[in-house]
Amino acid sequence: MTENATAAPDGAGGFLDKIERLGNKVPHPVIMFGYLIIGVAVLSAVLAAFDVSVTEDVAVPVPLSQLRELQGELGGSVVAYDLELGQAVDIPEYVIRAQTFDVKSLLSIDGVRFMLSSFVSNFAGFAVVAVTFVAMAGVGVAEKAGMMAALIRKLVAVAPSSLIGFFIIFVGVLSSVASDAGYLILIPLAATAFFTLGRHPLAGMAAAYAGVGAIFAVNVLITPVDSMLNEITNEAIGSGGEHLTITANLYFSVASSILMALVAVVVTQKVVEPRLGTYDRAEGDPAWVGGSTDTGDEDGVERAGEDQPDPEAEARGLKFAFRAMVAMFGLIALATVPPGAPLRDPATDAIIGNTPFMASLIFLITLVFLVCGVAYGRGAGTVTSSADVISGVTSTFAGLAGLVFMLLMIAQFIAFFNYTNIPRVLAVQLAGILESAGLGALPLLIGLILVIVLLDIIIPGVVPKWAIFAPVFIPIFTRLGVAPQTVLAAYRIGDSPMNVVTPLMVYLPFIVTVAQRYKRDAGMGTILALMIPYVAVITVAWIVLFVAWWLLGLPLGPGSPVAA
Repeated sequence: MTENATAAPDGAGGFLDKIERLGNKVPHPVIMFGYLIIGVAVLSAVLAAFDVSVTEDVAVPVPLSQLRELQGELGGSVVAYDLELGQAVDIPEYVIRAQTFDVKSLLSIDGVRFMLSSFVSNFAGFAVVAVTFVAMAGVGVAEKAGMMAALIRKLVAVAPSSLIGFFIIFVGVLSSVASDAGYLILIPLAATAFFTLGRHPLAGMAAAYAGVGAIFAVNVLITPVDSMLNEITNEAIGSGGEHLTITANLYFSVASSILMALVAVVVTQKVVEPRLGTYDRAEGDPAWVGGSTDTGDEDGVERAGEDQPDPEAEARGLKFAFRAMVAMFGLIALATVPPGAPLRDPATDAIIGNTPFMASLIFLITLVFLVCGVAYGRGAGTVTSSADVISGVTSTFAGLAGLVFMLLMIAQFIAFFNYTNIPRVLAVQLAGILESAGLGALPLLIGLILVIVLLDIIIPGVVPKWAIFAPVFIPIFTRLGVAPQTVLAAYRIGDSPMNVVTPLMVYLPFIVTVAQRYKRDAGMGTILALMIPYVAVITVAWIVLFVAWWLLGLPLGPGSPVAA
């Protein structure tokens, strides 16, 4: 047990406890999203009756795939010609277009038709459902075989407990390369790791969630998000300015990744764990934590009814799993590293970006877990036939039934909300308020960060918001002498922290499900109370870092000064 989690919290009736109690009185998420749909329908009808609309410049994707098909049918090549420059130019991925968006009523004939006719397709097109099942299949086998518990025991044995928190959070930050894996794999593992250490499992879950979600828009690596944000920024800059490279925010992203991870560690140890106090197994699901607090299991990792593992069998299983992992990594490298390999982009031969490798990452991670789990089971004797493998997958899928029902309603709400154009209208109106404030460059940048923080509640996607804001704010800040890469860095700060508390986070029901393993009455209020300290502290700390970076005039990336 760590020092900061040994005593019950003093502020049992404090602000966060009130938030938890209030939040847990909110109806079941399925019912809540039903109410939200009704509310949006009424609001959209009122706004449409008053002809509310906005006109804005938007970054619109160019249908490059259709152009390639046309080129293949016609032969030769399709070339874009700039009449102003009088020369051929490369076809961009995005172009800036002025578009008018009217609020559309869900209670109109067209709106009712949309709600009824799109219900199935909304759910079928909700990719998080398929991603969740695919990602959890391999983890289910590894969990059933006992590999996950063995790995955690090994980690606990070799790693100082004081570093576990930073390790979990920083891995969460890195997981934005494949964000789905971070939510679906790391967060449950973090809860189990803290449970094993005698620390409160909800603190581990919250720490991992903060790393994955609240620091999402930065990384020490170049991610697919970087390429998309960079391309939209360059389209907003237009032909009259110098375009950014994909490394324009690299230095700032690396520093932010490390420093915000450290901030999240401090929040975990100084705020979250003292508030949670000592964990009582009686609060949890016996299938996950055991039936009593006196189990004789010093580490607290064994589940109810499980025998103590055979150290020799476990060591043999881990050895088999390691060999399987090396073999899998070798096969993946063989399909990725050589020029022209299957997982490289067929046109550019790139590995990172919008490539087959990045598109395959979730399945590859699942495959590694699956193969390693089977290998561990064979070595440890916990997997003796294909029936054990199938049982691991099916039992995992069975545990996701409630989550699937919640995702059904979330998919409808997001589709209906977007249909009304209310998020876009609200975003443009807030942008207009910020533009007309008449502030200096640095206060305006801070204002931009705070506006993005607020908008992230209703538009959590990092790319859709930037497609709305880049054409508006890049020209404004350029006139103020602020470099586009600086505006992009400010946007990254605003986009991330609120991810962990917005009700539109598609993985929130899954996070609630994980929490209920260790606290049966956990609900959305529990998650909000856990994550609000991270949101507040990370937002403030990140803004302070940004202001210091601006005042010191540090470059944001190679060849990317903070000022124009």
